[in-house]
Amino acid sequence: MILPVIMAGGSGTRLWPLSRGNYPKQFLSLYGEQTMLQQTISRLEGLNNQPSMLICNEEHRFIAAEQIRQLGVKHSGIFLEPVGRNTAPAIALAAFKALENNKGEDDPILLVLAADHVIENKDEFQKSIKQAYIHAQDDKLVTFGIVAKTPETGYGYVKRGEAVKNQLGSAFRVSSFVEKPDLKTAQSYVHSGEFYWNSGMFMFKASRYLAVLKQFRPDIYEACEKSMQQQDVDNDFIRINKSAFLACPDESIDYAVMEPICQQVGSTDAVVVPMDAGWNDIGGFSALWQVSEKDNNGNVFKGDIKATDTQNSLVMSDDKLVALVGVDDLVIVNTKDAILVAHKDKAQEVKSIVNELKKEVRSEATFHREVYRPWGKYDSLDNGERFQVKRITVKPGAKLSVQMHHHRAEHWVVVSGTAKITNGDNEILLTENQSTYIPIGVVHALENPGVIPLELIEVQSGSYLGEDDIVRFEDKYGRS
Repeated sequence: MILPVIMAGGSGTRLWPLSRGNYPKQFLSLYGEQTMLQQTISRLEGLNNQPSMLICNEEHRFIAAEQIRQLGVKHSGIFLEPVGRNTAPAIALAAFKALENNKGEDDPILLVLAADHVIENKDEFQKSIKQAYIHAQDDKLVTFGIVAKTPETGYGYVKRGEAVKNQLGSAFRVSSFVEKPDLKTAQSYVHSGEFYWNSGMFMFKASRYLAVLKQFRPDIYEACEKSMQQQDVDNDFIRINKSAFLACPDESIDYAVMEPICQQVGSTDAVVVPMDAGWNDIGGFSALWQVSEKDNNGNVFKGDIKATDTQNSLVMSDDKLVALVGVDDLVIVNTKDAILVAHKDKAQEVKSIVNELKKEVRSEATFHREVYRPWGKYDSLDNGERFQVKRITVKPGAKLSVQMHHHRAEHWVVVSGTAKITNGDNEILLTENQSTYIPIGVVHALENPGVIPLELIEVQSGSYLGEDDIVRFEDKYGRS
């Protein structure tokens, strides 16, 4: 049976300011109503597969768990990487866990997918998977090659060798993996018909992957094996030995496994299955414009947009009117705390802006103004010297940690819903237009006992207002 392994790491900096470190593109609804992670899971429906296993960063764990919960589907665990070490180690962790979970049963076949790809044709996608499954059962390491219709310079390529046929159609021996080419080289690749875009999707037996990894990169294998010897399973989440994983080299599956096995003389162990399913990795705003539905002038508008004499532009706005007059080929993205204006052909270079923000330790590189938490979210409305104002939304039945602050006091005003508040030794219920004051150093907690979201305004005042001035005594989400 197929075990989908969904890689949900990465920060998606080329889609800033939509995508940021604490809420990257795989968790955004960029193409359709569902988020990209949810679409990745949903397109597996109808396959003979186990519930998906997810691999993500520690700071994204609650976002991932909530988005899976919203789908109403089961999962096989959410692996939390202590630190990013690229795809080869991440897949090794999944392979070790899959073998552990299937002890005494069939060797699980892993379907490795990225959480941030658009695939428009689900039927063709699943057809390619069923074909790859036959080769994976035969101990092949299968990659999916996207049928290249244009000479893209932003993708790596896979060169095919001789055909390897089965009853579902043709696949090919992988001749080589090729780095991102220049335009002239990319044109020759597409013209030859022998090259596919490298999709970053794979299929193989868990044991076969580990055996090949051990052969070519025993250092990665051993570090991952040691990491898995100490596991902490906390509800949805699987944590591993951090110090052991920190010793693991940073390497992609292409360099660690696929390329070395292709270079063995006479090897037929690596197979590429062609896929023509409307694939796009949404690597930037130009790609997002390409896959989005356009108006008669070639524009993609999302939000409150008014335009005249404007063509071939992508404009997105969260919270205010954006007006355009006489512009072509622009990307304009307005969020609550940042605005991007770029020529569509230069939009990839937004990554350099993000690097500058990181050097200056600007919060906009990592955080949105609206921040999601396992209990709900908060929106930082205003701040200044010694004060900060937030709008807090608490989901029904959710509770913030029992906590205190050394440097700030807080005023809470309920806007809607019901708040159950612990304020020192007192426990009170507040409803609309009622308020309370939390002095510095007082232990307190906030809970929504109702069936509708709780909305309140929080005014903080004090000498230090950072999120790290929180001492947690008790937390239902394991953060204390």
